[in-house]
Amino acid sequence: MLTLQPQDAALDCQADSWQNALDQAAASLHEAGLVEASYRDALHSREAQGSTFLGSGIAIPHGTPGSRDQIHRTGVRLLQFPDGVTWHDGNRVFLLVAIAAASDEHLDVLRRLTHVLDDEGVAERLAKADTAEAMVALLAKPKVKARLDAGTLCLGFPARDRFELALAAAARLRQAECVDARFVAAITEQEPVSLGQGLWLVSAGTGVGQPALALATPERAFTGHRGAVNGVFCVAAQGEAHCELLGRLADLLDSGEGEALVDADADHVLARLSGESSRTETARVTLLNAHGLHARPAKLLVQAAREQSLPVRVRLMEGAAETVSAASLTKVIGLGARRGQTLIFSAEGGGERKSAEAALAAMVAAVNGGLGESVRPLSNVGDASHQGARRHESNGSDAETLSEAAYEPFADDTALPATAASPGLAIAPIFVMRAPSFDYPERARDLTPDRQGDAERQRERLRASLVEAREQLHALIGTAKGGDVAEILSMHAEMLDDPELHEAAFEGMRDGLSAEAAWWQAIDTAARAQEVLADRLLAERAADLRDVGRRVLGVLCGVSMPTPPQRPYILVTDDIGPSDVARLDTAQVRGLLTARGGATSHSAILARALGIPAVVGAGARALTLVNDDELILDGDLGRVIVRPSAERRDRAELRLKELERLRREAHGLRFEEGRTADGRRIEVAANLGNTAHAEDAVEHGAEGVGLLRTEFLFMAHPEAPDLETQIGEYRRAFDALGGRPLVARTLDVGGDKPLPYWPVAAEDNPFLGLRGIRLALTRPDVLETQLRALLTAAGDRPLRIMFPMVKDVDEYRQARAIVDRLQQEIGASDVQVGVMIEIPSAALLAPSLAAEVDFFSIGTNDLTQYTLAIDRGHPELSSQADGLHPAVLRLIRMTVDAAHAEGKWVGVCGELGSDAAAVPVLVGLGVDELSVSVRQVPMVKARLRGITQESARLHAETALAQATSQAVRDALEAL
Repeated sequence: MLTLQPQDAALDCQADSWQNALDQAAASLHEAGLVEASYRDALHSREAQGSTFLGSGIAIPHGTPGSRDQIHRTGVRLLQFPDGVTWHDGNRVFLLVAIAAASDEHLDVLRRLTHVLDDEGVAERLAKADTAEAMVALLAKPKVKARLDAGTLCLGFPARDRFELALAAAARLRQAECVDARFVAAITEQEPVSLGQGLWLVSAGTGVGQPALALATPERAFTGHRGAVNGVFCVAAQGEAHCELLGRLADLLDSGEGEALVDADADHVLARLSGESSRTETARVTLLNAHGLHARPAKLLVQAAREQSLPVRVRLMEGAAETVSAASLTKVIGLGARRGQTLIFSAEGGGERKSAEAALAAMVAAVNGGLGESVRPLSNVGDASHQGARRHESNGSDAETLSEAAYEPFADDTALPATAASPGLAIAPIFVMRAPSFDYPERARDLTPDRQGDAERQRERLRASLVEAREQLHALIGTAKGGDVAEILSMHAEMLDDPELHEAAFEGMRDGLSAEAAWWQAIDTAARAQEVLADRLLAERAADLRDVGRRVLGVLCGVSMPTPPQRPYILVTDDIGPSDVARLDTAQVRGLLTARGGATSHSAILARALGIPAVVGAGARALTLVNDDELILDGDLGRVIVRPSAERRDRAELRLKELERLRREAHGLRFEEGRTADGRRIEVAANLGNTAHAEDAVEHGAEGVGLLRTEFLFMAHPEAPDLETQIGEYRRAFDALGGRPLVARTLDVGGDKPLPYWPVAAEDNPFLGLRGIRLALTRPDVLETQLRALLTAAGDRPLRIMFPMVKDVDEYRQARAIVDRLQQEIGASDVQVGVMIEIPSAALLAPSLAAEVDFFSIGTNDLTQYTLAIDRGHPELSSQADGLHPAVLRLIRMTVDAAHAEGKWVGVCGELGSDAAAVPVLVGLGVDELSVSVRQVPMVKARLRGITQESARLHAETALAQATSQAVRDALEAL
């Protein structure tokens, strides 16, 4: 960044005319190697266009746009004229800031100069400065301004009392880098003070880097024991800099409009706090000037404002909530408005509304006219229009189609909150993958001649399409990147063979429907029947059904799926299925943003498996984004920025480079043991959905397999795999692991994940029914064959067997008895037997289980759902299914304490194990092992190296002290 330096200053200059002073400025720039000698003519040409006098004895001579080829590099030179020089506009100049502008870097210098223009005595002090250092200090010491902008607002926060809102506001200031952890700690000890109108105030001066004002409003206004709560203001106090903001807050309260903040969005909050009332008329206009509001266009804007019949004020939509007089040159330049940003003009005409409207129209016209400069419109980044819904959208019925037209376009540099799903940061243009439309007639008689025919002809067409779709799936399975993707695609292939779907479609054909209409009717009916049960796993099956249905429908209609661009991009879509993931070129996809889903939905799990940063559950408005819009996607914070400002993009680029450096370092150190900075051993293992990926896990540094989902083997066969088949598959994993431990979860299927050869009676809620160990114990022969295969394949290699869905010690004893009996026969040398903690009853009864098991492995995905009673596939609630909820963390602590009391170890094999915010919490709670997706192994080890046992305990204690999952995340981020 260009800065003013003492060596750039020349003192005691003398000139008998402004022309001579300008010649000296040109010579100074040339002698410094900044410009050609001919740049002198450019300075004079610019003065001929209009005076460059800025105010307070300062002029800022610079060249014309056509003279940029005479500039070697951007620079500034300061020339002091103690006796002053009369400028050609009659003003007295004591300081020339001569500029060689090869780019727009010099604008930051000019904006920083504007602070001195409000100081009436600065001209005299500049003239009398006797050292270059003293003069630069006068120019470079800006007045400290308190911050209030969209980045200090926390709106719609799910709080239940004003203390949570106070903490949320303090955490937002911490995120904005205005304060540090000491400030947050000071706020937690305060009692919010009532301001009236449901508003409250907390403040502190400890740990303040920049004075600021934050506001946190609740999701819904509520009444506490001390009165109504519409919001809590949090002041980071420093000197008197924050007093101006408090004055604005007082004005708001005096106007009686404080209650209007509770349901307001960021624009309206900033408008009210900037001094705009409900009676204020406003108008917005985009600034098109290439270099923003620098001196010349600012002067013309000020002239336009002074010509109006009433006062006009202006603020920057993307900046602070500060309106300034549009008639003040220094104030207007001080806004620092850049091309593409939005100016908001305001005026109050009292009873003369038309006068205010006319004044604002004149200001908008002046800006659109270029303010004395040639301007060009912002480039059209894409066609924002979208096709209307056709007969059948690919995501399901017409009722499911998200309406995009109801949402306003995103403003530049807009933050879109959502749910963090897969860690990482991405900066790239977007590709919006919208659902293709399948246009076909309902009745077979209306098909094209080559497709017409009776029911038998339609049946033949469907059968042929099923065969082609099956071939496509098998090809995708062979090239799938990641075991999770292959596992789900295998399930899709099985769905194609569902006889009930076939029969339902055939029945429609017998009624005269086309093959297309009959097939989709069968798919849609089956999917809806599952969705109404409001069960997470069944909801996932419904999404899978539609994914399978789209594939077949595409074959029938000859419609292919959308083709992504052949360049890096961030994928934006309603939701993403396994088929979509399998087609992704992971070398090009930088990130994933979905309108639906939660942190444990299929799209999130698949993104983590592929190592793609992801943010999910952003809502239907995300689909209104336009192809090639640039996006910053933060998979750690769950936030995306649409068309970021240059400053924000630069910060993100720096962070991305740092993350890439950390990833490279993590990859280079991936084979080191998992340890904290002070040496505590934490084993880092991998979750696998297929034994074929064990070798890949080792290559990524996994110290073993912490979860092998053995159901993949059973789902890949039309009948139960025999003993030899199972031994061969398990042995493949043991061989790849090279002596590292393998934790195998026994068969986990049931009514929600049925096997065609193991029929289960229909249940009202299969997720709470016969599944996991409960189902396995009804067929002990199947369980015994699996256990025999595992023990045989292990030999003398470490095997850890764990049983899923155990609710108490009785179920464990029944399954353990089978293992003990087989061990007497087989005698595998290194075997441990444990249970998954995924039902709250198991955590509550952990002491009785710990006395008999060898280990616990906590499945945080299901434990979270059962504890919070939230279906992680629910379209509205899934984002709340957060494993960092204090209730879940308390169950984890109970489990760890019980296990350690008996000398047993505890692992975590759910998605929480790779959550960057959760890792120190889990370590602080005493967890001994983290099992994560393969690609996350190196970074989890790196995170461990960055924490100590003491810091981990602090994270755990802080998390346990909160009341909600969001409060946990806010408090952790503030540490």
